[in-house]
Amino acid sequence: MARRVVVALLGPVHWSPPGVDLAQWRAALAEDVIDLFATLNEVEVAVAVTPADRALADALVWPGTAVYEVAEPTPNAVFAALEGYDQAAVLVSDVPDLPALTVGKLLRPLTSRPVAVAPVEGGGPGLLGVAVRLPAPDWLPTLELDTATPAEARANAPRPGDVAVTTGWRRLRGPADLATLDPAFEGWEATRALLSGSGRPG
Repeated sequence: MARRVVVALLGPVHWSPPGVDLAQWRAALAEDVIDLFATLNEVEVAVAVTPADRALADALVWPGTAVYEVAEPTPNAVFAALEGYDQAAVLVSDVPDLPALTVGKLLRPLTSRPVAVAPVEGGGPGLLGVAVRLPAPDWLPTLELDTATPAEARANAPRPGDVAVTTGWRRLRGPADLATLDPAFEGWEATRALLSGSGRPG
């Protein structure tokens, strides 16, 4: 069986709900994503941060979880830092209510394709995550998860079909995204608690 790792990339967060401290918001989002990944089967879990955010990662990870320091918050930097894995997926950390099934769908195409990307639901800018067979192919461009598109990921591929586009999900990057959170959906406890404390439903 292929050895697979799912990595939460704790990149910058540029928005928080009114009345919610940006640093606390970022930590709550990341905590919920890390907790979600810890429930996944048949994958190992890791966290990646730039050196400036190492303290944030150390405060949130479960005992024994690997933390990778990378020079830049891109999937490419994370892929280059990984050793001993056959497949890897790097996902953003502003998706506290991400369904676990969506992570599985990002990894599934790697049985027949070298790269898979998950778009932001609704066609917004950026990506939800990128998965590759390791080592990552040389033709994969450096992808910024806040701005990259599936077309950008495919730009240098030998064949367009080498990059699978999987199920997307929306990211919490503004008021419109916040309104889509479903209080009945299990999980996202840290984000829910922070929103409840601010007087917002959660």
